[in-house]
Amino acid sequence: MSTHFLLAALAYLAAFALRFDFHLPANEFSRLLQTLPFVLVLRVAVLECFGVSCGSWRHVGSRDLVTLSVAATVGTLAVVAALFLTGALEGMSRSVLITDWLLFIFLAGGVRFAIRCAREGQLPLQSAHGRRTIVIGAGEASERLLRQSLHDGRRGMRFVGLLDDNPGSLGRSLHGVRVLGSTSQLQTLAKKHHAELLVIAIPSASGEDIRRIVMACEETGLEFKRLPSLEELLDGTGQADQLKVVEIEDLLGRKPVYLDLARVESDLAQQTVLVTGGAGSIGSELARQIAGFCPRRLILVEQAESPLYFVHLELTKSYPGLEVVPIIADITDASRIDAIFAQYRPDYVFHAAAYKHVPMMETNVTEAVTNNVLGTLRVAESAVRHHARKFVLISTDKAVNPSSVMGTTKRLAERIVLSWPTLRSSATDFRAVRFGNVLGSDGSVLPLFRKQLAAGGPLTVTHPDVRRYFMSVPEAVQLVLQAAALPEVTGRIAMLDMGQPIRIVDLAEQLIRLSGRIPHRDIHITFTGLRPGEKLDEELTSLSESTVPTEVEKIRVVETNEMRGASLETGLHALFAAVAAGNQSLVFRELRRLVPEYRQSGIELEIPIPHVHDPAPAAVADHARFPAFRLPHGDFGQHVAADSPNHALPA
Repeated sequence: MSTHFLLAALAYLAAFALRFDFHLPANEFSRLLQTLPFVLVLRVAVLECFGVSCGSWRHVGSRDLVTLSVAATVGTLAVVAALFLTGALEGMSRSVLITDWLLFIFLAGGVRFAIRCAREGQLPLQSAHGRRTIVIGAGEASERLLRQSLHDGRRGMRFVGLLDDNPGSLGRSLHGVRVLGSTSQLQTLAKKHHAELLVIAIPSASGEDIRRIVMACEETGLEFKRLPSLEELLDGTGQADQLKVVEIEDLLGRKPVYLDLARVESDLAQQTVLVTGGAGSIGSELARQIAGFCPRRLILVEQAESPLYFVHLELTKSYPGLEVVPIIADITDASRIDAIFAQYRPDYVFHAAAYKHVPMMETNVTEAVTNNVLGTLRVAESAVRHHARKFVLISTDKAVNPSSVMGTTKRLAERIVLSWPTLRSSATDFRAVRFGNVLGSDGSVLPLFRKQLAAGGPLTVTHPDVRRYFMSVPEAVQLVLQAAALPEVTGRIAMLDMGQPIRIVDLAEQLIRLSGRIPHRDIHITFTGLRPGEKLDEELTSLSESTVPTEVEKIRVVETNEMRGASLETGLHALFAAVAAGNQSLVFRELRRLVPEYRQSGIELEIPIPHVHDPAPAAVADHARFPAFRLPHGDFGQHVAADSPNHALPA
């Protein structure tokens, strides 16, 4: 405030001096002394009202200067009004008031600007011996990085130039750092300017652009980092000036997902939400994101004790006001699942629990059917019985024209939940959401590659041409929540936009390059052959399906004519009878009947199973898992597969 008093007095005195060529007549000097108190008090009072004194002079920006100018203008008008009311304005030179207004803005703004320049002007000297850095990109992100670095001398970077592919940017400068050329000249310019570090500052770049830039950076042999993407800035996981190591996920370059937060929040707020598989990759991320929409209670059903413990610990710490209920349970246990639903009466059910590992399910067929098909049936039955408002099945693109047991069981799970309206009148809104591989999830290829890379290789890929669709876990879950809230998905399958498929061998090579090594020289890639149940390419829809758009760009609804109603019910009777009998060959046959598009790509393993006529120990053990399971039109315990008279389920 004292500085503003001094500057106001100096500006007013200078205005009089300039008006009278530095020779003030006695009467004008008397007028100056008479009116000066009005100027000082009113000008400083107005500055205080506008909060000008509260701003940081060392970080002054254009907004601060605009505020200062407005406050100075209002202050001058207040002085004129006061002088008019007191009669002191009569005979006073109008040019003095105008000059005083301009001089005060110049002095007050100039002092601030000078302090900032002095502060920033010293910092390059502090980082003169820092790493010589070239920034790729000359847009807003680069400007923020340079400005923040000028404010923080501890970064140890000395910026020697910018690169930008816009020809109009060549020769221009940001904060004194010139645009040297385009990214195609990176290697030459890096050598010329003795660069030691490269920073990619293009948060909105597509995956193709990022891959191109990364390859150019790798050719220089220099260390390179990146600024956070737009998605990271939006979800709070990155800061505008924070440098990060380029990860393989960055090279996918998928556009960030923008949720209709209002719709999702209105769908989940103050609801009791149950998530099966709540400690898995998708289930735990579902729990994290659902918790942010203020449900009344969040119930996590999981068979694995330790992962559930840690997810529960994380959620209770992050959301202390939310009731999070961790429950250890097997989804195929009808009485246990029904007791959970009876106690908590969930409004909303996300069914994410499933066996997902394709080759492993090829050799554990009965377990895949029991968990993925029977488990879905158990949870769906309880949801209907206890009047859940909505049931969302998490499905997979492997359910399309399946070549694996896992994909076939997920296709059956889809058919079960979508058949409820034709089997029984129910108020529960059943829907399924189908998407592809999730980067970084349990059992996915990326964690395996990283372990193999840490061990010195080789990286194992099944086939040179195998391709997969990929999404990040948060993106997949965001779209699941959005699809769950869309009215047009009711009773149907939502297919998430997976972008373009990526060759697994390309993923492996890019990961090796990001580690600073050269593929096929420093780290080898070996091809092991497709495993049982695997396809070269996954599909998004089958020949009997088509998709129609929704109001959300990345979500489409699948239109299909599939087996529903009584024919599905009859087929499930036979399938479960085969499973209970332990007859794997019969299980395969029933799977093919239920899902005609199922084509085995691997070799069916012949596992000898004894012919059971009487309840042997194995059959008795199955009785605990298959106790008279029901569909709306009957009791499975009373049915026997038509071609398997000796393998009735225990009633």
